[in-house]
Amino acid sequence: MLRENNDINLIPVNVICPPAAITEDTVAVVWDKPELWKTIREYEIYVDNGIVGTTEKTGYTIRGLDSNVSYTITVRAITIDRELSGKSEPVFVTTKPKSELIDITDFGAVGDGVTLNTMAIQQAIDECPKDGKVVVPKGIFLSGAIFLKSNMTFFLAEGAVLLGSPDIKDYPLMEYRFEGREQLCYASLVNTKTQAERHENITIAGPGMINANGEKLFRAEMDEKSGIRGRAICIRNVDNLYLQDVTVRQSPAWCVHLIYCNNVSINNVQIYTKYDENGVRYKDIFNGDGIDPDSCSNVYIFNSLIASQDDCIAIKSGRDEEGRAVGIPCENVRITDCIFNSGFGVAIGSEMSGGVRNVLVRDCEFNDTFSIGTVKAPRGRGNVIENITYENVTHKNFSTDHKDCRWFRGAIYVDQFYSHETFDVDAAEPVDEGTAIIRDITFKDIELETVGGNAIYLAGLPESPLINITLDNVTAKGKRGMKAMNIEGLCMKGVTVVSCEDDAYYFKNVKESKR
Repeated sequence: MLRENNDINLIPVNVICPPAAITEDTVAVVWDKPELWKTIREYEIYVDNGIVGTTEKTGYTIRGLDSNVSYTITVRAITIDRELSGKSEPVFVTTKPKSELIDITDFGAVGDGVTLNTMAIQQAIDECPKDGKVVVPKGIFLSGAIFLKSNMTFFLAEGAVLLGSPDIKDYPLMEYRFEGREQLCYASLVNTKTQAERHENITIAGPGMINANGEKLFRAEMDEKSGIRGRAICIRNVDNLYLQDVTVRQSPAWCVHLIYCNNVSINNVQIYTKYDENGVRYKDIFNGDGIDPDSCSNVYIFNSLIASQDDCIAIKSGRDEEGRAVGIPCENVRITDCIFNSGFGVAIGSEMSGGVRNVLVRDCEFNDTFSIGTVKAPRGRGNVIENITYENVTHKNFSTDHKDCRWFRGAIYVDQFYSHETFDVDAAEPVDEGTAIIRDITFKDIELETVGGNAIYLAGLPESPLINITLDNVTAKGKRGMKAMNIEGLCMKGVTVVSCEDDAYYFKNVKESKR
């Protein structure tokens, strides 16, 4: 039997419904751990004083709700000693009204995997009423680029597959930002319309699948070279965007690219850009990031799985002079309770010229990823990366697919010489608008083991050292140990580094170091 314990330090805090994370029958909530979180076993979730579920995570999706009904949601913690905390502050939500359903087969779409359905699907989208739901039923629906609009849901039912056409003629050339610059690109499989207008209230939901057919498109687009490769999903200029329960796979380039979006939630999404769900490796795909929030704000990514060919998540904001001129940062990003299999973990940059700030990566699991976190801003980028925290994560990399090189140099990796094969850490250059600043970066409660190379690699510029780097309760074992260069304010508390090949620690031009 559970005992009541109303100690305020046990009560979950900051319980919220993330941006846009409400449908007609579901509501997602996330929260922060209480102060005594290490004593907690799980959490109970209540709707109108009735318990609806338990979880060990700090996020939960309540399902089976009635449409257009107001609910009160609270969360309680259960300790390992079977004590039940008091209730959190309540969250008041109202589910969306019942949507009008628009079935793409009513517009002539055929789910045989052969018939090209682009026009039928686009007609369904165009005729969808405000707050309506375009439904892709069970079947394999071949399509070229489609374009979503404001105030709609694009829903893929159980067993539904939106399969990208292998013909590049089905993807018109468009101006997109890619790798930090506006460039001519092939349209993605799922897009928003023109860059000139903003959109609002778009949901893409499963349990079905978006398969961009990247193996075939990658080679065709690379051979023709009329533009940069498209993505599986490229959503631009949207306020209130929700991706829920959908699987996205096999993009010809980055998988889910979000540009200039505000108030974004990505919940229980599975992304496969290196292997399919059965572990079969895709051919002819590279630069296959999982999710790229690009000059976006208020982004919540939770309870999701990413098996990536490149960065699992890459947080970006434009490149060099063009990015600084646009000047839109990526900020307020929360990544929690996610699993990352393969790839390069959660990256900040290197296209960060609009600035990146306030990023939290917490309670995540990294399996055979080369890194946990990479924070990278070479000369020329300018602006600031600040207030970045990786907390309570585990990392085990036994993959020999990659080793240290100019693109990645450690399991924990903060680098201002990113992409440089050779460099002199003592050779300062003049400070100008292209000189980036990296400050206030924290790695806390980390356990990592890697065969890839350095366990920890921290390198600032001599003219712009890293500022205020904290390693707190970090246990790191690597093929090589820890390297730290050009840092103003390195704080190390409870850090253990084990190196298999060289000295555990190498420091150069590091001030205020505590070890």
